[in-house]
Amino acid sequence: QVQLAESGGGLVQAGGSLRLSCAASRSIFGAVSMGWYRQAPGNERELVARIFSDGSTNYADSVTGRFTISRDNAKNTVYLQMNSLKPEDTAVYYCNFRSSLRVYWGQGTQVTVFS
Repeated sequence: QVQLAESGGGLVQAGGSLRLSCAASRSIFGAVSMGWYRQAPGNERELVARIFSDGSTNYADSVTGRFTISRDNAKNTVYLQMNSLKPEDTAVYYCNFRSSLRVYWGQGTQVTVFS
């Protein structure tokens, strides 16, 4: 079992930055991948960014060049640095931990970008 706790969301003006953190209750070293997803009202949950056990990453086209995912295995934490935020980035952001057997989700953190 893995508990994930997201933090760092908030209200920010367009063009601003936020850094989200996802702290896991156990080692993330063995995770197949960890990622950030988001869901805006009326929309389906979508992938934002993902980092794999080998350190490779992939991003949604809409955030490429603006967002950066990283991980700190010693702190069991994954980060999402979000720069040049846009109103369309407004959503609840969820952390995801994927093992070989299961997928775990955090409770989410709200990000609101106003123009």
